[in-house]
Parts: sequence; structure tokens; C-alpha cells
Amino acid sequence: MKVCVLVLGLSLVLTLCLARSPYQAVLQHSRIRGRQQGPNVCAMQQIKGTNKKYFTNCKQWYHRKICGQPTMITYECCPGYEKIPGEKGCPAALPLVNIYNTLGVVGATTTQMYTDRARLRDEIEGPGSFTFFAPSNEAWAALPAEILDALVSNVNIELLNALHYHMVNRRLTSEDLKHGSSFPSMYQDSHVHIHHYSNGIVTVNCARLIKPDQHATNGIVHVVDRVITAVSNEVQAIIDVDDDLETLRTALAAAGLTTMLENEGQYTIFAPTNDAFEKIPQETLNRILGDPVALRDLLNYHILKHMQCAESIVSGAPMETLQGTMLEVGCDGDQITLNGKTIITKKDQLGTNGVIHYISELLIPDSAKTLMELAGDSSVSKATQLFVEAGLTSHLTGSEALTMLAPLNDAFKGSVTMTPDMRKLMTNHILKEQLSSKALYHGQELETLGGLKLRVFVYRNNLCIENACIAAHDKTGRFASMFTVDKVLTPPMGTVMDVLKSDDRFSTLVGAIQTAGMTELLNQQGALTLFAPTNDAFNTLPQAELSRLLRRPQELSGVLRFHLGQGLLVSGGVGSHTRVTPLQGDKLELGMRNYTVYVNKIPVVDADMMATNGVVHAVGSIIKPLPPKLDKEQADGPAAAPRTEASFRVDTRSFRDDDLFQKVLKSRSSRTMQKSQ
Repeated sequence: MKVCVLVLGLSLVLTLCLARSPYQAVLQHSRIRGRQQGPNVCAMQQIKGTNKKYFTNCKQWYHRKICGQPTMITYECCPGYEKIPGEKGCPAALPLVNIYNTLGVVGATTTQMYTDRARLRDEIEGPGSFTFFAPSNEAWAALPAEILDALVSNVNIELLNALHYHMVNRRLTSEDLKHGSSFPSMYQDSHVHIHHYSNGIVTVNCARLIKPDQHATNGIVHVVDRVITAVSNEVQAIIDVDDDLETLRTALAAAGLTTMLENEGQYTIFAPTNDAFEKIPQETLNRILGDPVALRDLLNYHILKHMQCAESIVSGAPMETLQGTMLEVGCDGDQITLNGKTIITKKDQLGTNGVIHYISELLIPDSAKTLMELAGDSSVSKATQLFVEAGLTSHLTGSEALTMLAPLNDAFKGSVTMTPDMRKLMTNHILKEQLSSKALYHGQELETLGGLKLRVFVYRNNLCIENACIAAHDKTGRFASMFTVDKVLTPPMGTVMDVLKSDDRFSTLVGAIQTAGMTELLNQQGALTLFAPTNDAFNTLPQAELSRLLRRPQELSGVLRFHLGQGLLVSGGVGSHTRVTPLQGDKLELGMRNYTVYVNKIPVVDADMMATNGVVHAVGSIIKPLPPKLDKEQADGPAAAPRTEASFRVDTRSFRDDDLFQKVLKSRSSRTMQKSQ
């Protein structure tokens, strides 16, 4: 079975590598998928409930969806072949006939009928080498009745002109239909515009070729899914004459983009209507219209660098705009979506240098937004409300160069009320310059509006500012940026020793540190990580043992130094196999399970108490060395799957290792056994 799959896979890769165009690639893939049905059978994907069929590529084959709609697999003869009764597949090549008869063979009978009515039959039955983009029967039926009536009246001249516009006076196979090419039609040499997309879809004037490469003795027929009309104006001319685009027209002129849209190019414009502009708060709209940089960014965000017809979109994909950022362009059924929204009201208004799709909502890029607008995301709504309550609105709506640290809603526990301390805390969530997270480096200091200096910590699996780690991509606004962070910031307010003294849970530890002569160590400058045993942790020891340990400063120092690592590690920097070298003793192994940090299998009960010279993590038990057989296991044990962050080792220097702590533990263990006997 594996050999068969491997052979099929190699065959598929080799065949597709030989394909000369994207269309040929999907055609050959469809051949491979259909060959079990017999020779020259193509597998097609048909959207359920419609007549729309597509040659299939690998992604569509496995997903069984096009534009989010389920598909079913159908099998039919590949182009140029037909069935023979009693035989499998499509073994016979279609006999070549002239273009007129080929129209009947491929099912374009309405086009064939209109060639008779327009007296075009003699031309397409006679000598020559033509390409006929023939509308399907459904394409003619979809035309509004008034347009069709106008074509077939007027002594058939309009109908003849329309059909001649569907013809090129040379044979053009799908290989010749290059992306962005154009060819003079047989109607006054007006050009038809070709786009050959990477997903294998080929369009002419945005009409999809649904049955390409139907060869004839005097040319070739490509069946298309709509009737095409002549294109003579560039996209700016279309905008100039449409009253629904008056506001857009004015904005383009103010931004100096009119000339660009009058020149050669291959643009896709998502054109906001007047109603779309009116939906924006007047204050916001006036601000953007009055700011040339923001206005240009806004308009360029509505323009793609390449031409994208509606029929070319079969799934979502990020597409680069002239503004420089990506716009998620997709589809939902027969609707185009932008950033997941179905806001297209009119599609495929074709110009000589691009295509226009009308939209009912204005797309505002981050680069045109204030901090307040950047923070409009519901995931940081609590932080936004607190910034407002703290009286910081002027900073969020002004033109200062700032960076806001916006905690996720989940970072706030319970209800939060505005107090002087909370106001000060929120002020310290705003940095005094506009930053990019990509430019931050380990050890960097950042000044807040409140005057505090915050430190940057770069870990293998995270980038943190004090205890708060960045949880999403930056949002870069017109003047300011926003970093979404996973925790509410706790700025350092003193040394490690100060943190311990201010918390009654560590009164026993504070006394032990003083007894061990380590007070100066925890007050001096540095970068330390202390796994601080609480009073409850010390109380788990037998009272006699605790009293004896507290009377022996040297042994006590060994125990405490095993809880103290060089290098500052916040909880966000803990990965699946994080190791810290303590000041004394063997390595400490850290892991994360259910959002709780474990150190040598001991859970941290309160993490990230920041100090100017380190960080304190409270633990509810005295930490012991791991047995040698468990050294290779995670610190949080095999009971649960680890988080998948990359492995990380804290950058520390080695310390002298002695066995005082081991002796203390062995001595305690020996006496415990004697008592039990």
C-alpha cells in the first residue's frame, strides 16, 4: 500500500513538474485523479447545488471545498476526447471540425445560434485561424433582457460587433494566454485582456474559461462563463464618471493618486462607495482626510499590486496592497470577502489598467489609526476602558510617538476599579516612544509616561517587558504602536529583599536569609531568579529539623542558594525543557503545565514578583534535587503533555558546587529513619 502511494505521489510530482502553465498543471492533476475511470478522464470538482465545475488541484482535492462551499467529484472527458459506447473512459479523440460546428460539439449552442443570426457563420466555417471566446448558454441567459434585446435588434449589427469582440484573428491556446497579456479583437482591434492565475484559472476580461482548448480546423474555441464587453477606459475614468464614487474621487485627488490610476498598470481597486465613507465617525474621517500621510495609506490599502478578477478567487489568501501590508482576500460562495467580511456590492468593473470591485465599508489600515482606534479590538477592551478611566484619552487619540502595552482581557482577574494606584499602573503601560517589537533587545530599558524604566527580556520562546510577554503581532498606528501582552504589568518596586520583606508569606524566609548572611546578595545589583519558599513551605519540615537548620548558617546558605539562580527568568520564558543553574547544587529543571510553572516538580504558587535586581517566584515546598533517573524527564513530570515552546536554557555562568545541601538532606533522612525504627 505504501509503495502504491509513493509511486502515485512521484508520478503526480513528475507530471506536474512537466506542466507548462498553471492551467496545464491543474488539468494534468485532474487527469491523474480521473485515470482510474479510464483513459483521458478528468476529475472535476462541482460546487454542490450549482453547475460550476473546476479542474482540481491538490489542495481542493483534499479539502473538497471551493469558496467555502462543499464540492462533489464528477468525471468527464478531458478536453479533446469523447466516449465510445461499451468502452471505458474516453478513448477517442474528437474529430476536428470548423469553429461553427465545434460550438455545437462543446455545448455553446446559443452562441452558435447567434452566429447564424449575425451572419457570422460563413466566416467561422471558412478559411482562417481564429480564437473564439464563446459564452456558454448560461452566460447568455444571465444577460439582462434589455441588454440582450439591444444586441439582437438594430439589424444584427450590434450582435455581430459583440461576437467579433469575442474573437481574435489568430489561434491562441491556453499556453499562449499569458498572465497580463492582451490581444486585439476582431471588433475595431479593441483588446481583450487575459489573466492566467497561479491556481490554474484563466480569464478573459474577467470571464472564466470553463472549457479551454477546444480545437477546430480553423482555430480554437474557449468556452467562457459570461458575455464580455469592450474595455476602453482606464480605472480612473470609471471612477470619474460614477456618482457613487464621488467621495473616493475627491480623496484620490487629494492624495495625489489620480495620475497613477490613469497610467498603465494591473491594479485591483476595492472602491468604497459614498455610503461606505459616511459610515465612519465624522471626527475620524475628518482626521484622516486632513492628514496626507494617513489618507494615502488609507487609499493604498484599498489597492492591490496586481489584477484580481472575482472568478480567480477560490479560497482565502493574503494579498499585498500598495500600502505595504496584507489584505485577506477570499470568497464565501459567490461573494468575495475582505478580511472575512462580505462587503463587495459590485464586481469586475474592468478598465484597461485594472479592475474595480465596489465595497460597502471603508477599510482603515492600522497605519492610519490612533492608539484608541488600534485598541478597538475586543480582546483588549478591558484595558482600553481602564486607560480611558485613568484619564489617558488624550494620549490615545493624539499625535505623540508612544507605545501602549495592552493586556488581554483574561489578564484582569475579577472586576477592576479605578484607584490612584491603578491610574499610576495604567500610566506605566504607555511607553514614551513608538517602538517595534522586532527592534527590542535583551537588557534594553524603556521609559514609561509614569517615569519608570522597564526592562526587556528576550527568551528563545518569548519576548517580555518585565513580567508581561507579547501575545500578538504589533499594531503600528499613524503615530503610535500597540503591543498586546499576556499579563498586567507589575513594575519592579524594590530589590528582591524588599519584595520578600513586603510580603508576610515570606517572613520565615527573610529570617533565614538574614541568618545565612545573604541579605547583601539579595540587595545588590544583578539579575537573580529566586524560587522563594513560603512560610507554609518551611512549616512542612519537622519543627526540630527546621530549628536545627536555622541554627546552622552554612548549611542554611546551601539550601537557600539552591533556590536562587543567576539570570532573570520570568514565567513567560519557561519552555518545555528550561534549566536554571542555581548558585549552589545541581541544575533546576523547569516546565509549564496548565499555565503553572513547575521547578523540580514543585509548583510555583505565585509567579513574577518583579524586583529591580531579579524576580521572585513563590513555591509551597522546599525544592529538592531531582533523582538522577529523572534528570531527563521534564520538571513538571510525565503526567501531562508539555507545551510546545522551543527548548530554552538560561544564559548563566557556573558557580562552585559543593555537597553541603546533599549532606543536610542525607542527615535529615537518616534521623527520620532512626525515629521510625
